[in-house]
Amino acid sequence: MIKYSAGGFRDFTRIAASDPVMWRDVFLANKDAVLEMLQRFSEDLTALQRAIRWGDGDALYDRFSKTRAIRRSIIEEGQDDARPDFGRADHARS
Repeated sequence: MIKYSAGGFRDFTRIAASDPVMWRDVFLANKDAVLEMLQRFSEDLTALQRAIRWGDGDALYDRFSKTRAIRRSIIEEGQDDARPDFGRADHARS
């Protein structure tokens, strides 16, 4: 899989390069919030699996439309930036 992956996979897995001790501590210090988000993710993943299994094109279209809108809002907020502050300092001044 890694041999054939592209830049998007590299970017998506960037957090894996971080300090595992730090992430362990972050997850344990915020375990209730992390567990809630994992439950939501699991439910969303199950809904996505169901839509694919049942050939529910409308559900897939709705999901991808929502995620596209979220991505666009990230860009509009100036967070699609390679700098460590995601361009927030410049965005806050404008």
